[in-house]
Amino acid sequence: MLLPLLVAPRIWNVDFGKIWSLVVLWMLARIVGVDHQVRGQENIPDGPLLYAFKHQSAWETVALNRLIYDPAIVLKRELSFIPFYGWFLVKTGMIPINRARGGAALRQMLDAARTRLSEGRSIVTFPEGTRTAVGAQARYHPGIFALYAALDAPVVPVALNSGMCWPRRGSVIWPGRITVEYLPPIPPGLKRKEFMALLEDRIETATARLVSEAKQDNPHHCG
Repeated sequence: MLLPLLVAPRIWNVDFGKIWSLVVLWMLARIVGVDHQVRGQENIPDGPLLYAFKHQSAWETVALNRLIYDPAIVLKRELSFIPFYGWFLVKTGMIPINRARGGAALRQMLDAARTRLSEGRSIVTFPEGTRTAVGAQARYHPGIFALYAALDAPVVPVALNSGMCWPRRGSVIWPGRITVEYLPPIPPGLKRKEFMALLEDRIETATARLVSEAKQDNPHHCG
């Protein structure tokens, strides 16, 4: 079924990805009882930009094509080796990075991000580099600042509480409502220390609030 997409125009793959996201989200809602809401859409500026997502769960990877049209996602290169799924990532113009290559990988990421932005696509990155458990926080990697400085584009921080329903390493998906919140954009031009502190504070503060809200709505939830 997926093989024809590998030779189809890129936009067909983009539309397929959106449909796939809608189907999976519908199944999560109908079968498991996991729905979602989005807040803060008024904080998204016009035009292509850079999104910095909190990463708690596999849910984000499912939902991204629904949340953002034709995103260019910065991801680890190993994902592009997965049969069919990885080929789809390459076909849709994602940005796989070989983190073992250090500076060369950074230059590759910046070049690819500039190209995608010039095509009118927004860049999506996960500053922590991996999924973190609810209540945990990983170090924010400097690659997000490199993108911010090189692209000269606003950054929209994104908080969420997806780990409450779909835990990072859990084998059970719990019913509930996931909230995604777009936070006020960070304008271009800040110095590295100021930018990193502001980005981390906005994402982590809002994420803690969303997790607290989820616990109040469902005090018996074990996420």
